[in-house]
Amino acid sequence: MKALVKQKAEPGLWLTDVPEPEIGPGDVLIKVLRTGICGTDLHIRAWDGWAQQAVSAPLTVGHEFVGEVVETGRDVADIKAGDLVSGEGHLVCGSCRNCLAGRRHLCRATVGLGVGRDGAFAEYVALPATNVWVHRVPVDLDIAAVFDPFGNAVHTALSFPLVGEDVLITGAGPIGIMAAAVARHAGARNVVITDVSEQRLDLARKVGVSLALNVSATSIEAGQRELGLREGFDVGLEMSGRPEALRDMIGNMTHGGRIAILGLAAEEFPVDWSRIVTSMITIKGIYGREMFETWYAMSVLLEGGLDLAPVITGRYPYQEFDAAFADAASGQGGKVILDWSV
Repeated sequence: MKALVKQKAEPGLWLTDVPEPEIGPGDVLIKVLRTGICGTDLHIRAWDGWAQQAVSAPLTVGHEFVGEVVETGRDVADIKAGDLVSGEGHLVCGSCRNCLAGRRHLCRATVGLGVGRDGAFAEYVALPATNVWVHRVPVDLDIAAVFDPFGNAVHTALSFPLVGEDVLITGAGPIGIMAAAVARHAGARNVVITDVSEQRLDLARKVGVSLALNVSATSIEAGQRELGLREGFDVGLEMSGRPEALRDMIGNMTHGGRIAILGLAAEEFPVDWSRIVTSMITIKGIYGREMFETWYAMSVLLEGGLDLAPVITGRYPYQEFDAAFADAASGQGGKVILDWSV
C-alpha cells in the first residue's frame, strides 16, 4: 500500500510502498479516507530536536484520520466491516493504576500513533478495537478526520464550567479556534481569542468569538475595556505555547480564575507565581483526550449544531502532500486535509 513515511533520519517525508498492516484478534483494519495534518507531523517532517528524540525512522506518520472498517479480529464484537470510524491516537498499557481505574488518558506508558508506532498516513491503518470510535450518526468526513485535535479542544475547553463566564483563549491555531467554538456553544458570555495572524483571527470571527485581538497591535487590557469587563477573565485556555501569552493571560485573570494549558512551550520560562498565589488562580495541564468521555462530548456537540466547517481551510489529494504540508506550516490557515480516497 501507499504510505507517507519518515524513511530517513533527516528532514522530509517520502511517499512509498509499505506492507499492509496485519491485525491480531483484538484489532481492527481500517481503509483510510481522509487525514488531518497536525503540528506533530510538521515537527517530524522538519526533523527538529523534538522529532529526533521521539521518533525512530523508518515510520509511517500521521494520527488524525477517518476511515471505513474492512476487517476485524476474531475477538472484536461491537465493530463491524463498513463502519465509519476515527481513532484515538494514544495507545495505553491497560494495566497501570490509571488504566485499571478507567483513567486511560493518564497512562504513563502511552504510545502515540504515528510517533511511537506506524500511523495513519497510509491507505490502511490497524488499531486495537479499544482505540476505535464508531461514528453512529452522520458526520462530514473532513470533520471526522480531525476528531483527534477536536478532542484536544473539547478536553481543554470543558475542563471548567463555562456557562455565563468570560473566556480568554491565547492562540488562534486550529485547536484554539475549535475551543472558541466549543466555549461559545457551551454558554460562555464572552469569548476573546488572541493571535498575531490576521488570517487566523478572521477564522475565529467566523466561529462567533466576541472579540479577536491581534496582540501585536492591541492589548488584552484594551479588549477588556471594549467588552466592559471590570474584573478580568474567569477562564483561560492557553493554546499557543508562547511564554508571553501565558504571562498576559495570568495578568488578565480575575481572582479565583482558572486556566487550562494545552500549548506546549519549546523551553522552560518564568511566570509570576506570586500573582498566581495571591490571585488564587488554578492551573491545569491538558494532554490529549479523556477516553472516551471527550469523544462522546464531541459527537454530541456536533449533533447539537456546533459548526467546525470554518476551521477546515485546505484539502489536497495525498499525492500532493508537499503542498499540503507547506500550507499547514504557513501558520496562516486552519486544518489541512489529505484525501486518501482518490
